[in-house]
Amino acid sequence: MALILDGKKYATEIEADLSLRVKTLVNKGHAPALATILVGDDPASHTYVKMKGSACTRVGLVSRGIHLPAETTTEELLQTIDELNADPAVRGIMLQHPAPKHIDERRCFDRISLEKDVDGLTCHGFGRMAMGESAFGAATPAGIMALLSHYEIPLAGKDAVVIGRSPILGKPLAMMLLAQNATVTICHSKTEGLAEKVAAADIVVGAVGIPRFIQADWISSGAVVIDAGYHPAEKCGDIDLEGCRERVSAYTPVPGGVGPMTIMTLMRQAVESAERFWA
Repeated sequence: MALILDGKKYATEIEADLSLRVKTLVNKGHAPALATILVGDDPASHTYVKMKGSACTRVGLVSRGIHLPAETTTEELLQTIDELNADPAVRGIMLQHPAPKHIDERRCFDRISLEKDVDGLTCHGFGRMAMGESAFGAATPAGIMALLSHYEIPLAGKDAVVIGRSPILGKPLAMMLLAQNATVTICHSKTEGLAEKVAAADIVVGAVGIPRFIQADWISSGAVVIDAGYHPAEKCGDIDLEGCRERVSAYTPVPGGVGPMTIMTLMRQAVESAERFWA
């Protein structure tokens, strides 16, 4: 029987630990805040920001939500980020993606101070992580790595195929797996011979953003399957889990696998930022 990599359950355990750590900070006179910047009125973004605010409340972090109008300029957004960078109470800054198209989103992400980049989305943070230096990892890949570690999934020497090359998921996850001595192949929707590459993998990661793009019969028996996609309308992820979960060795359910780990990793890294600052 396949091992279910239960992100929801593990995230609950992490949350309990973080709550105690935040209480310790508060008892010392510190009230760490996580600032979330939302530009515009994208419904999905509102939902994500609300979820992160609720997680802050459960852990004990101060949730500082900044909602800017859709017509906000890049310069105005940069000024907001500068103000948060200068605020010692704010130990983490998260800019909700996507920003309106007229905003230079990359420039704004990279304005976030490295020590407050708890979402792990700056070029500086990615570069340091890829070079094996200290930096907060992108929240979803870091959450996946924590889940694999928690369930003691062996990585060293294993062949891992990551289907997806986004700068916030596929690319950083590939670097993290490589750092744990996995042999990593990065694929995408244009990869030729993708089925054969997936079939040869010990670890398969779906991060392409297309519902059930990775077919069940591509995946070999005994593989570890990580589905980082979620498509509410189709009620599925990027992998056809229904067709393979009886013969793989371990898999993340959708929902309840990677998603809860993403949010709790964001909380954990915000708490770590506060602990380092007030050490």
